[in-house]
Amino acid sequence: MDGLLAIGAGIAVFTCLGAGIGIGIVFGHAVDGIARQPEASGKIVSTTILGAALAESTAIYGLVVSLIILFVKWGS
Repeated sequence: MDGLLAIGAGIAVFTCLGAGIGIGIVFGHAVDGIARQPEASGKIVSTTILGAALAESTAIYGLVVSLIILFVKWGS
């Protein structure tokens, strides 16, 4: 049963992969937007920071879930 818990925790950590891809896409598009319209850089940067924070929070949730799976014995 411990092996299945480790596999479940490993799968939960895969949310970090999605968050990394999401943050890369957000910043890539932000750089494109600033390059096209430098006068809108203030709005673009603030929206980019918000998007990166939301993507990073999903990675933190995945990490917390994996730690809960590993260190909390369910039902005992």
